[in-house]
Amino acid sequence: MLRHVPPLLTPDALHALASMGHGDELAIVDAFFPAARLAREGGARLVHLPGADMPGVLQAVLALLPLDDFGPEAAWTMAVVGDASAVPPAVVEAQAALRHAGQAPAAALERFAFYDRTRQAFAIFVSGEARTYGNVLLRKGVLRAAGAASLSGTS
Repeated sequence: MLRHVPPLLTPDALHALASMGHGDELAIVDAFFPAARLAREGGARLVHLPGADMPGVLQAVLALLPLDDFGPEAAWTMAVVGDASAVPPAVVEAQAALRHAGQAPAAALERFAFYDRTRQAFAIFVSGEARTYGNVLLRKGVLRAAGAASLSGTS
């Protein structure tokens, strides 16, 4: 057992996170998402976390994974098909988890753009989330020494 590691992150999940480099992306998706197909097509590592909802997985990941600060966005959710302005409950919770971790809000991607980006992800974590639109993409950043400033001018 390790200290300070969220217990819902399995050894496979921890290995995937530790293996990612800066700029690599991680998809955390709901139980309905076509994760197996997209992982097979793109070569992403597929990790199942069936006992956890998406916001719980997101919070656990954010406790360990620095997000990229070299661009305007480091997180994305899937836009509601037919109503891009709608914000489903799972997305509200994802935005709250990002805010709580001191991160910028996630931008929304159209459904097929989200699929395309997930296909290129380093890893896909399949949660047990039963609500629709319980999907988020994250781009890994770098760990900085305490007090080090970002080269991009943001932090």
